[in-house]
Amino acid sequence: MLLMPSILLAQNSRSEYLQLFDSNGDGRVSEAEYVAYMSRGFHSMDSNGDGILETDELPGGRGRPITLTDFQNNLRRQFHKLDRNRDGYLDARELTAPPG
Repeated sequence: MLLMPSILLAQNSRSEYLQLFDSNGDGRVSEAEYVAYMSRGFHSMDSNGDGILETDELPGGRGRPITLTDFQNNLRRQFHKLDRNRDGYLDARELTAPPG
């Protein structure tokens, strides 16, 4: 089967993106790996380290405060929406698919 260069690029990009999340290198992303990787943004915005993004820590200084727990619970819901085959892991295709 001959693949078009753009298809190869998309497959490589998916694989590279998966590697960002895949901390144990098993070629798939667990819920814990997904939550840990996606929580990095929260931690970088939480300037005082109190586990709450206050309004002044949010982009644009707008919005309601959110706790790390609430943020991570939302990430877990997103993970399960992405896990279309319900095996408890995300492969590269699931990870890069739009949420459904």
